[in-house]
Amino acid sequence: MTALGRLARGLQTFACDIAQGFFEITHNGFAVVGLATVFSALTLLARPDLRQAGESQLMSWLHARQAQALGVVPELDAIDRATALNPKDLPKQQAAVAYWLSKKYRVAPEPLSALVAEAYETGERVRIDPLLLLAVMAVESSFNPFAQSPVGAQGLMQVMTGIHSDKYENFGGKLAAFDPVTNLRVGAKVLQECIQRAGSTQAGLKHYVGAALLAEDGGYADKVLAEHARLQAVASGKAIPLPSPQPLRTLAPIETPSGTKQEEPAPAV
Repeated sequence: MTALGRLARGLQTFACDIAQGFFEITHNGFAVVGLATVFSALTLLARPDLRQAGESQLMSWLHARQAQALGVVPELDAIDRATALNPKDLPKQQAAVAYWLSKKYRVAPEPLSALVAEAYETGERVRIDPLLLLAVMAVESSFNPFAQSPVGAQGLMQVMTGIHSDKYENFGGKLAAFDPVTNLRVGAKVLQECIQRAGSTQAGLKHYVGAALLAEDGGYADKVLAEHARLQAVASGKAIPLPSPQPLRTLAPIETPSGTKQEEPAPAV
């Protein structure tokens, strides 16, 4: 065998040895990785607390990366806090009311739909016509959930939060007055008590506005009942023309020994 042949054979043997060694190292490395993976999986199955901690850290990292990319902090559950429904998902009668109120008071139909649906549920629970609750909201706040009168009546139903703070305890406190659904429920309860105390809807509305001890309520009850009648017509399928949106009712404090709001309604617009 020539020297050149021996050199070629030696190089071939050397290359084979290197390939074999690399294969064994890689094979052993993959085996170690596989064993580590299996061990990790078994550990996570046996220790759910570790798995939850790992998932939490991973989600935090992903949210941080997403916030950095978008420039805002994402909250996938934010939709759960939104007071909104698709009006197409409502019964025909409720949808008609939501669309009409939306156009009249220049409020998006989605939040109006949620309020209409809640008014129907709450009204059934407290045995008050839901359209009357919506009429009160329309007159009191024009569906502004953050409205506040000069004497402290707050939210959609303009409930005197200070006087009825006990009713908000089951909702987490007085700040819940600015949650539309909570304000609606508390306002419905207050209106129910006023109607029961006064003996009729019109007299109950007078109590609700804080004019129980006054000769007149400034046309408040008539205004609410007129809006109620319009909503009844809309719900029945009648075409009711839309007037210009009404401004918020302005109130001035008065001295009364008792009453729901202790305030004097301005003349009806």
